[in-house]
Amino acid sequence: MRVNSDNKSSSSIMESKPLHPLHQIAGTPTHKLLLKQWLKEEELILNRISLKETQLDSTRKEITQLYSLFFVFHSTALLLLFSAASYGNGPHFCRKSWIPSLVSLFCSLGFIWAIRYKTDVEFHLEKMLEREKEDSSLLSKCVEELKRKGVEFDLLKEVDALRRAKSLRVESKPVRKWSARDFVTLFFFTVSCLVLGLTRVILCS
Repeated sequence: MRVNSDNKSSSSIMESKPLHPLHQIAGTPTHKLLLKQWLKEEELILNRISLKETQLDSTRKEITQLYSLFFVFHSTALLLLFSAASYGNGPHFCRKSWIPSLVSLFCSLGFIWAIRYKTDVEFHLEKMLEREKEDSSLLSKCVEELKRKGVEFDLLKEVDALRRAKSLRVESKPVRKWSARDFVTLFFFTVSCLVLGLTRVILCS
């Protein structure tokens, strides 16, 4: 009789002990399906983050190459013009100085356009990467909350909160009149104007 009473008491203790939240989720189809969907979405977001980071690194390398090419091109052009003017007919070169000036101007505008385009791409990728990381952070919090609460996790309330957090994620930021990209464009435009002036000085001095 005592053995039977012990068995009954132990079984009642086992029954009264609550299941682990993950076991609760495994036994509830809706919570289980939601957890699977969120884990899959979390993996997709991480893959997108990795892809965006690779694209951002590649774009930054291209921008650095454009910077280098800009200065190498103009340095080489000025050296060649100086060398030609040193051994050539000064007045003749001065009269024809508009030709290299025009070439320099068009090349400079091409470089400035390419640099501006790439910096815009960089800015766009940075914003997309920031958004993906915010999505990943929000989703990770929801997954942890679901794993912690189990069946006590309110599906409608929490999913709606996640949706609202995504929609209200865009913060109101002060509008900047000038950005770093604008200063970069202005810098290269100024350098291009200086190169035009140096071209005229070299050929007409």
